Amino acid sequence: MTLSGDAGRPLVDRSVLDRLRAELEEDEGYCRIFVGNFIDYLPHRIGRLQQALTTGDLDGSVDAVLSLKTSSQMVGAERLAGLAMALEGEIRREAYKADVAVVLPRLAASFLRPISLCSRQTMHRLQSQCSLGASR
Repeated sequence: MTLSGDAGRPLVDRSVLDRLRAELEEDEGYCRIFVGNFIDYLPHRIGRLQQALTTGDLDGSVDAVLSLKTSSQMVGAERLAGLAMALEGEIRREAYKADVAVVLPRLAASFLRPISLCSRQTMHRLQSQCSLGASR
């Protein structure tokens, strides 16, 4: 998966939200808690990823990108999950055979801006689809 190939993915897959609602047997309550927690914690996840990549912390980078990918998948944030998967793949391909102090900051330069932009768009979409206020 490439950065340019992610544009075809939906920001949020509504079917994931609908399935989550059905599994939890609730109307919109899951949005206020589960999706709200995702939105509240997303800036922290992005910050952890940025810190780990820019400081050349391989273990921290892998942990942060997996956290971002998994949490995004759980709420149907498909485009953000796709970017995280692409970054994870690059980390696994590049960082284990080269100097992480060079590779990880280079990956940060390539991925952090698209991930940050996508995360903001995703938060807005989730807020509107789950009727959450922008103050969350």
